[in-house]
Amino acid sequence: MKQGTQLDFSGQTIFVGIDVHKKSWKVSLRSTHMELKTFSQEPSPKALSGHLQQNYPSADYRLVYEAGFCGFGYQRQFSELGMSCIVVNPADVPLTDKEKQRKSDTVDCRKLSKTLSEGALKGIFVPGIEQQDDRGIIRVYQQMIKDQTRYKNRIKGWLNFQDQSVTVDTDKYWSNHYICLLKALCLPSSARINLDILLQGYQQTRIMVLTATREVRALSRQPRYQQIIKLIRTIPGIGEITALLFVTEIGDIERFDSLDALCGYVGAGAGYA
Repeated sequence: MKQGTQLDFSGQTIFVGIDVHKKSWKVSLRSTHMELKTFSQEPSPKALSGHLQQNYPSADYRLVYEAGFCGFGYQRQFSELGMSCIVVNPADVPLTDKEKQRKSDTVDCRKLSKTLSEGALKGIFVPGIEQQDDRGIIRVYQQMIKDQTRYKNRIKGWLNFQDQSVTVDTDKYWSNHYICLLKALCLPSSARINLDILLQGYQQTRIMVLTATREVRALSRQPRYQQIIKLIRTIPGIGEITALLFVTEIGDIERFDSLDALCGYVGAGAGYA
């Protein structure tokens, strides 16, 4: 830092570890060789930017926070303010046993700033807004499928527990006829209410699955995806929805340095082809 009437941190780097929460942030600041300060502040990129520029003017700011509930919104705001910010997978932040036992907001933000200053953190991919929103549609679709399966399992479990069985039409496809048979079961009052609540939950979820399915198929036919999905579907066993899942999750495939890197990202194992 140059001495004088005005602070000047030109040529220096300030590493900023942020433990983000909805109501407040815990922030740790470091230079290359030492910790500078740790403090709490409101959850605002603009406020933190102002603090850094006031107290460490002309420095190079490097920021990091862990992926979580807030997504990539803060990262984008910092970027708009001209500040370098990465988002890291919490599992990629190395912790000692002692740090795990003493885990707190202060410990977390200090660890982030220190590890960032050592060059040991690599940010995860930050998708564009369009890719993120498109990805959200198919993730909602997948969640609805899981919710529908949960309701089926709850109903099956309830029928087994109550020693009830419906063998006509079986439950394999959960047709409207099968639902009508379940609604027609002769049951005591409270048991009837119990099953009806479960059936209502299942039917509502099924409507949501159908709605999500229509939206996913409509998205897959958008001009920006038509050609790439057509190419991906030439692979045996890949359908329209699976192709869209691949496109929205991967995005620009050129961001992967190698086939092994791509396989590692999708969990296929290194060298899988």
